[in-house]
Amino acid sequence: MKERFRVDEMGSHGRATQASTPLYQLKSEFFKTLGHPVRIRVLELLSVREHAVAEMLPEVGVEAASLSQQLAVLRKANLVVTRREGSNVYYSLSDSQIAELLRVARGILSGVLEGQAELLANLRASRPIQ
Repeated sequence: MKERFRVDEMGSHGRATQASTPLYQLKSEFFKTLGHPVRIRVLELLSVREHAVAEMLPEVGVEAASLSQQLAVLRKANLVVTRREGSNVYYSLSDSQIAELLRVARGILSGVLEGQAELLANLRASRPIQ
């Protein structure tokens, strides 16, 4: 049986839209949202603590307009939340599980890279065929 998640009952003009979306499709969209280096870097920063936009700029290394665009994508996906204090807007993760997901991804990548390093070492150690 397919896992399904209820997304939307009616469209903007009262038309029936996709009543439910398979969970695997929602997961795909979720990972597409994560599929940008600036968004990953922002989420890593927010995994440590909340940040004001101005604090993130030097850490992320992009123009303010680009950072703003990427933050908007993360907000729309409900991965980050904001709070305003005076003229500053502070961002934080909407769920601590996002930080856990990034830790798991790091562990997986570490294992993959270790395996590749081992393969490279084996290739370098083997004698060429003559």
